[in-house]
Amino acid sequence: MDCQVAILAGGLGTRLKSMMGSLPKPMVPILDKPVLEHQIELCKQHGFERIALLVHYQAAVIRSYFGDGSRWGVEIAYIEEADARGTAGALRDALHVLKDKFLVLYADTYADIDLKRLWQAGIETDSVGTLVAHPCDYSHHSDLLQLDEANYIKAIRPYPHPTDVCYENVSNAALFVLQKKHLIDFIPAQGQYDLVKDIIQSMITEGYKFKAYITLEYIKDTGTPERLKKVEQDLISGLPERLSFRQKRVAVFLDRDGTLNKEVNYLSSAKQLELLPGAGQAVHRLNRAGYLAICVTNQSVLARGTATWEDMRQIHAHLDHLLGQDQAYLDRLYLCPHHPDSGFSGEIPELKKVCNCRKPNSGLLDQAIKELNIDRRPSWIIGDTTSDILAGQRVGVRTILLRTGHAGLDNKYPVIPDYICDDILSAVEWILSGHADALKRLMPVAVEFQEARMVLMGGPARSGKTMSAQVLKELIESMGRIAHVLPLDAWLKSKEQRIEGGGVLSRYDLDRLISILKPLLKTNKRVTLALPLWNRKKIERVSTRSISIGPDDLLILEGVPALLHPALREMTPHRLHLDVSQKIRHQRMYFEYQWRGLDAPEIDQCIASREQDEVPDVLAAAQYAQHNVSFSEQ
Repeated sequence: MDCQVAILAGGLGTRLKSMMGSLPKPMVPILDKPVLEHQIELCKQHGFERIALLVHYQAAVIRSYFGDGSRWGVEIAYIEEADARGTAGALRDALHVLKDKFLVLYADTYADIDLKRLWQAGIETDSVGTLVAHPCDYSHHSDLLQLDEANYIKAIRPYPHPTDVCYENVSNAALFVLQKKHLIDFIPAQGQYDLVKDIIQSMITEGYKFKAYITLEYIKDTGTPERLKKVEQDLISGLPERLSFRQKRVAVFLDRDGTLNKEVNYLSSAKQLELLPGAGQAVHRLNRAGYLAICVTNQSVLARGTATWEDMRQIHAHLDHLLGQDQAYLDRLYLCPHHPDSGFSGEIPELKKVCNCRKPNSGLLDQAIKELNIDRRPSWIIGDTTSDILAGQRVGVRTILLRTGHAGLDNKYPVIPDYICDDILSAVEWILSGHADALKRLMPVAVEFQEARMVLMGGPARSGKTMSAQVLKELIESMGRIAHVLPLDAWLKSKEQRIEGGGVLSRYDLDRLISILKPLLKTNKRVTLALPLWNRKKIERVSTRSISIGPDDLLILEGVPALLHPALREMTPHRLHLDVSQKIRHQRMYFEYQWRGLDAPEIDQCIASREQDEVPDVLAAAQYAQHNVSFSEQ
């Protein structure tokens, strides 16, 4: 019979012997089922029912288990090597039973990939073969592909890699669509050869075109005990399902400069790129959780002429290399090379234009959402500028502003992020666990307060009020009401107006706020409120943002003094007090004061002053709250 699929199943499984003894590599179980059985079921699922098993070591064991394949609804032919001839030699000996174009799988790989999509891509290309490629978490130990702009393979970079060279994380995934007629001439009839390193690399050198089929679907090598265990854990957690085309994926869009790596203003060389602390760990956690990590970045250095496309390739190869040290990878990177303004020495005229891809426009995110089958609603963007936040708002994803990089102090756009986090690692922790935990804790509050006109949310500084207020807003709006968060910090007095040691209330102009709220709560008309925006680093007002408030909308007032002012408490019985452990509060305050430029003694003094001047009164005010929510055990 003419087979549509060749599965290379002759491996000894040397690296697994300590775990599996003499069991042949394809028979190593994944959740009590041989890895080869998973592959055969994958072929059947996508309509590939005629399979050639290329066997060698313990071939009888494999024959005994799979027989003619009828148990799985497929037809199996066996091609058994007398002597091991490598992946290329085994394939050469099986060409006589294969169709003119066929799929090749390695039996030590677990894959959950849409083979129909791969096959169609292999048919439509003008290349002599298609190699599946993907970013992976062990790129430092993988054969990597160098691609051109159209994803044709320029070279194969076999492992081990030189220590002084960085390659982009495009790994050979060991799945192929190949043509019989080209392989017959290139694979010798005798001798041992590797399909990729010896044969395909030689064909590329001689000018034959191979195309990379880049996919974000789940493909993992199972050749070591550690990798085998990881695959089993991933199957139990549902990771392959989350990465498949069977459902929309969830993504976290990541800005580059100031978010992943240190902001150096117009980075133009790989030597300038340095990851921010925790960036690799953060991306690794997204990878392991099944969130797509998508970098979206404006790179006007290309339009300005201060960096070339080759410079940019090297920069991103270096970025991939640094992330790979933490077993992390970006699923995809999208960049805008344009800049709307002219007049720069050495600029590239064709890149000087107004475009839809430059953030805060949504073009890069829209492209990713379409190409990668991303669900907007549960997805996020993390960035350090108002351009990042506005781009996220325009595509309908949740937004997180970081206090790294520009920290939102560019003030180009009057936008309010959904959440503010200290750095990328804390942002990812919020996405993966903190947000869901807050939803769970605040759901009973939202149910009880859903008919309220105004809610007060108080608690000590850095106890999570701002984040929790936004979560409460999300919950209320999921119940069909519009809610607005009014941060009481918007009514902070200027430094000159504050009385040192005068207590919490002396730092706020709450009388002015109350004079605004009283008529607002009584009117049946829509009211526009000018909300002051602050530069938290310099503690000064920078602009205002207009909020249109309807008579049926809910107001959530959050801030340290929310429960302290009697007149505020008289305006609503719906009150909530939040707290965290002192240790967590102090860690967060230390980071903020350090971010503002204070040295260690100054920070210690400020924290001690707040503990004496502010915290006792704020904690005592918990008695006025209907609900007390503590995140201290986090």
